[in-house]
Amino acid sequence: MITRREILEASERISPYLLVTPVMHLPRGGFGHEGPLTLKFELMQCTGSFKPRGAFNKILSSSIPEAGVVAASGGNHGAAVAYAARVLGARAEIFVPEISSPIKVARLREYGAEVNVIGVDYLAALEASNERAKQTGALVVHAYNQPEVIAGQGTTGMEFAVQAPDLDTVLVACGGGGFVAGIAAWYRGDVKVVAVEPTRAPSLAMAVVAGHPVDVEIGGIAADSLGARSIGEMAFRIAQEFIEQVVLVEDEAIRAAQQALWNEFRVIAEPGGATALAALHSGAYQPAPGERVGVLVCGGNTDPSVF
Repeated sequence: MITRREILEASERISPYLLVTPVMHLPRGGFGHEGPLTLKFELMQCTGSFKPRGAFNKILSSSIPEAGVVAASGGNHGAAVAYAARVLGARAEIFVPEISSPIKVARLREYGAEVNVIGVDYLAALEASNERAKQTGALVVHAYNQPEVIAGQGTTGMEFAVQAPDLDTVLVACGGGGFVAGIAAWYRGDVKVVAVEPTRAPSLAMAVVAGHPVDVEIGGIAADSLGARSIGEMAFRIAQEFIEQVVLVEDEAIRAAQQALWNEFRVIAEPGGATALAALHSGAYQPAPGERVGVLVCGGNTDPSVF
């Protein structure tokens, strides 16, 4: 179980390299919610998502071998690892599946990583990256199932708690679970944490039903960022303790939330980045009257021409 102390230590370790992302306090009625609503724009973090928090914490907590670091990713985690490696002077090799968007693959190369596009989904890329790590001795930076990564992502919750101290509920997108688990590990039940998943990538929802992580079929518009075939074991343990609810949203609701962010604020969010907001905007999550809701808008790596 990740503790607040570990998250505080992660914050001290990574803060020289990262941004404090902004929040926006909306008037009542924003995105269909009649109560107070606060958005945290984590898509404005370095590399366009929350992922550098975990990547920097893992790498800075470790001894970096001569072979450098290796990671598997749908795109955002790989960009974070590549960026952190470049900043810290290490070599990075990233494995991504064929579903990764060209924009994300291009960004990996811009950060100087060696990129391998392999397999139809994240699991295939993960297996290939693990094999390469065995061959080379490179440091594995997992996208969501390492304690250092989860603690790093938890710094988002620590930061949000300072920026918006009176929240009742926080909505967080979930793929492999490292982000929502880190945030839940910070709040520890003091604030209700709701995990939001696409209906076509329901790894946490199905694990809750089964009582343990299970493989699920994945697809849909957010698969490149939220398409983990199963929830991480560490994240699931935290979810059992501190995540109160899992909400599923359709692809159409995610698209509508993306468009709403663009229409209202000229903010470009990728599908996974708008998934948490989609729960509120579509009505899949129904707040109580006056409930003070916070939403993480967590990724912006997408083709701007769609807007």
